[in-house]
Amino acid sequence: MRIVSLLPSATEILFALGFDREVVGVSHECDFPEQARSKRVVIQSRIPDDTAPAEIDRLVREYVSRGESLYAVDAQALEELAPDLIITQDLCHVCAASPDDLGAALARFAERPEVLCLNPQDLGDVWRDILWVGEQTRRGRAAEALLERIGERLGTLEQIVADRAERTLVTFLEWLQPFYVGGHWVPEMIELAGGRDVLGGVHTPSFRVTLDDIVAAEPDIILVSPCGYGAQQARNEYLVMAHTDEWNAIPAVRNGRVFALEANSYFSRPGPRLITGIEALAGVFHPGMPVGEGAQRAATPISAQLNARAATV
Repeated sequence: MRIVSLLPSATEILFALGFDREVVGVSHECDFPEQARSKRVVIQSRIPDDTAPAEIDRLVREYVSRGESLYAVDAQALEELAPDLIITQDLCHVCAASPDDLGAALARFAERPEVLCLNPQDLGDVWRDILWVGEQTRRGRAAEALLERIGERLGTLEQIVADRAERTLVTFLEWLQPFYVGGHWVPEMIELAGGRDVLGGVHTPSFRVTLDDIVAAEPDIILVSPCGYGAQQARNEYLVMAHTDEWNAIPAVRNGRVFALEANSYFSRPGPRLITGIEALAGVFHPGMPVGEGAQRAATPISAQLNARAATV
């Protein structure tokens, strides 16, 4: 079987199921595991890599208002790869390529490949998608084994969190210029880790909020996790943001409990590594809680760095 994945989370699922050789094409964002980087890229974003966050928001709104895609499919490359299966998504036309982006490219095929379209709305859908990919690729047992391992880690975490009576009030920022809060599976991840998302909602797409909304929510913790960013990029974006007196009075900011997250790896991609993201959140909400090495790297405190910088000015 020859597979092209236009979705980073699907690429991660495929490699976790053992499709090292069968995956022949990927999107420009498929960067995990490392072997995925060696595969032929068949899709690119129309937004340049060095575009500023506020400009990205403007361009996205402009493309969407015109009914245009943010992505360009390399039809020739796709035809040359001759896949039996293409995996894409229909959840967010901003985050990754959709079936609509494939239309013209698939018209070139004498025999069209099968197209599997994922559309997860919550964690249950994410876990079901793993099973679905396994079924469609005849790796059902491997998919079940992967979910069993995820379930064991969730069970362990649930037992630890159950002993913590208080729920930490959390604001999860999926974008900073302007502010957007995370949705879909993110509030559920926060809940499983022992927190309560004070702005986002399960099954609800990411949506825009104002500074006043965040101030009024009075979160104990602010999580900075711009979609598509790594922790270092998230930290940098926060440090250059305007920090008004109103912002600095928020409990999370005042108490130095603002964290940059590795969004690309553990939060914005609906794949197997979401379990590591949940463990990372538990470690943030409950300092001293034992979490794995990957979870430790997934969240970095940044308020202390901001305070240190201000002290030198």
